[in-house]
Amino acid sequence: MVSSNNSFLIIGHRGASAVAPENTLSAFARAIRDGADGIELDVRLSQDGVPVVIHDATLPRARLRKRLVARMSVGKLEHVDVGSWFNQQHPDLARLEYTRQTIPTLDEVFRLLANQAPRRFVIYVELKCGRSRKRNEALASAAVAAVQRHGLQDRAVFISFNLHTVAILKQLNDSLRTGALFGQRRALNSPSRIIQSAVECGADEILLNHRIASRKVTAAAEAKGLPAVIWTVDDPRWISRAKSLGIYALMTNDPARMLKASNRL
Repeated sequence: MVSSNNSFLIIGHRGASAVAPENTLSAFARAIRDGADGIELDVRLSQDGVPVVIHDATLPRARLRKRLVARMSVGKLEHVDVGSWFNQQHPDLARLEYTRQTIPTLDEVFRLLANQAPRRFVIYVELKCGRSRKRNEALASAAVAAVQRHGLQDRAVFISFNLHTVAILKQLNDSLRTGALFGQRRALNSPSRIIQSAVECGADEILLNHRIASRKVTAAAEAKGLPAVIWTVDDPRWISRAKSLGIYALMTNDPARMLKASNRL
């Protein structure tokens, strides 16, 4: 997986989520149309063990704040409206199709990508883990099975803040590409320690919050064979900085805007 222009990849964070409701088929299709090199999406397990694409553990934007995704069947989740809120908050970007967006299964997203995305399109699959190791491992197994069903193994990167789960992924299939996620709080403790943690869990990439990105950190990661991915940046002024950091990929809510700033549109 390398950038088509020998620079860094531009990845649509939860799809093109600046201009479409996040983690929906509309957002992913928009990222493809906008020319993104790939997408990032979030996966949880439904009550009946089906991987579904949603970031939050509850459903506040569907006015179901107290309903846990993990306690709802996939049949119920597939009828939850997760697009109308976007039209209400962004009337200038509103579209009728967004009112029809419901929580997609991972299989539905993979079918969309298999049919519409370019062959080199990259898919970052973030596993949203909880406290139960058993359930986290079930999530990993279900997500890997979905990727294999659609023949997308060579295009997917499985990522998580839960490094035990990242290690489990390699046990399931050592040919899978994985990434270790780190936020600002943990990284501030010791940049060298987080790089070592990524190495120890067998990660192939390291994904860093943009607030902790520096040439020192990305160079240290590169020295350990870990391409650096930065998340989540929407300011076009970041393009020149990203080039100076020597990163592998940049995650953004607005791929079209960042592609334009990088002179690729």
